[in-house]
Amino acid sequence: MKNQLVTDILYQIADLLDLKGEIFFKTRAYRIAAQTIEVLDEDIEVVTKENRLREIPGVGDALAKKIKEIAETGRLEYLDRLKKEIPEELLKMLNISGLGPKKVSSLYQNLGIKTIEVLRQACLDGKLRDLEGFGEITEKNILRGIQLMEKTSGRVLLNVAYENGERYINYLKRCNKIEKVSIAGSLRRWKETIGDLDILASSDNPEEVMNYFVKYSDVQRVLLKGITKTSVLLNDDLQVDLRVVKNNSFGAALQYFTGSKEHNVKMRSIAIKKGFKLNEYGLFDKEKDKYIVGRTEKEIYSKLGLAYIDPELRENRNELETAAKNKLPKLVGYNEIWGDLHVHSSWSDGYESVETMAHQAKKMGYEYIGITDHSQSLKVARGLSEERVIKKVNEIDKINKKFSNFRVLCGTECDIKPDGELDYSDKILKKFGFVYAGIHTSFKMTPEDITNRTIKAMENEHVDFLAHPTCRILGRREPFELDMDRLFDAARETNTYLEINSFPDRLDVNDIHTKLAKEKGVKFVIGTDAHNLNHLSFMQFGVATARRGWLEKKDILNTYSLKEIEKHLGM
Repeated sequence: MKNQLVTDILYQIADLLDLKGEIFFKTRAYRIAAQTIEVLDEDIEVVTKENRLREIPGVGDALAKKIKEIAETGRLEYLDRLKKEIPEELLKMLNISGLGPKKVSSLYQNLGIKTIEVLRQACLDGKLRDLEGFGEITEKNILRGIQLMEKTSGRVLLNVAYENGERYINYLKRCNKIEKVSIAGSLRRWKETIGDLDILASSDNPEEVMNYFVKYSDVQRVLLKGITKTSVLLNDDLQVDLRVVKNNSFGAALQYFTGSKEHNVKMRSIAIKKGFKLNEYGLFDKEKDKYIVGRTEKEIYSKLGLAYIDPELRENRNELETAAKNKLPKLVGYNEIWGDLHVHSSWSDGYESVETMAHQAKKMGYEYIGITDHSQSLKVARGLSEERVIKKVNEIDKINKKFSNFRVLCGTECDIKPDGELDYSDKILKKFGFVYAGIHTSFKMTPEDITNRTIKAMENEHVDFLAHPTCRILGRREPFELDMDRLFDAARETNTYLEINSFPDRLDVNDIHTKLAKEKGVKFVIGTDAHNLNHLSFMQFGVATARRGWLEKKDILNTYSLKEIEKHLGM
């Protein structure tokens, strides 16, 4: 599949056009198309061959021609021409948090800065502070942004790794020499970013398995080829490692290669104390070096006197001690969500109508969907004026008459102003079935001020949920330095549900904060923040974060049925 290649090229074009100063709507068209193709559940090459590119939302004739060229040749002449006009290093600078195309262009035009290293030194030397639109604080923010970019360099978001993993596993399952196969590593633990993709298989014919493995269509280059381990690089530069073991070692190897390292160190320590030796080949008697178990993970945990520990919990956060007492939580299941309460439509910055999103949600087996378009002050997202809110409420009432055993709930993602006031009056807030409150502007505030701002909004009687509480964007924007203890206390006292935002570059609140909040009695809602049909599938990543945070079904509002939701929200 070349979906990721097409996506990357379209994003690059948008960034290059921004640097050139092209009009907003031209660059936005490329980004919209890229966002849609990024989560497309079809092979873009197949769509191209069947002449269906124009059916993709946001793709017109001109874009369809470019996408066809990429799908057929793996490159785009238009991008090559743009790159010749702009130094390549400038494009890398766009990955720095807080640096948009206008600022990058200004740095290049006024100071001749065209590499990250030169930019870093210029900030350290205080050369930016006298430039219009910059300042001493901007210099500090850029230095932090460079550190953030370097910290996440070489890692991909969970959804990208997941899609690659699913496709590769499906390919490997067609090999009749493989007995068992599974994702391992940090992807199996559903970490928010992934370095390399780990796959484990069992077989009595490892050489044939490795030969089959390297013939996968997305393989760009074979890095290492052996009988027990082979590594390849995919077309999107993600490294994939395959290890092959005997069937009687599959469980032990899966436990070992799933990790985390810290979890495994403790596991081996427990094994030693009980007279065993544990490694990737199995659990052995320490004295006689005799194989005891190793076919499945469950039998290894059981033999060590532990309840089975789900992969998402294996981070050395007290899970082994809790498993020894048989007191692990029954984690929320991926199939226990009955609705998505954070969805955008074409009323604001979504790409689909309310009815289209509703039909897709019903098709997914949901009982309800919550439409939460942006509020009036967020002009860039076509936030709804109070007059348009009334029209939207009326439209949803009409749509609901077309459904049985399903309901569209009318909500809002209401902006929290810098002083903590909400973007709508109480009179308008009453029109909604539920209210998300979230921050989308004025990010640069002190930890105390941003905490006070957030808590003040939560104290409004109409606010039900706090959207993406720390406002982080992975690899691009650091989370707020909120006083999380105060935030959790306020959430409990005001009965405000904290959102686990499922969008892959957010996953906010994260797993660590989720666990801490649960321990303080806070409740949660999981929302995708979907802006098109494909985004609705992101729910699984929010559920994964909830599981990593030790949440159970009872902790999450949208595990409730429609009747329970209506009762809870007073509808």
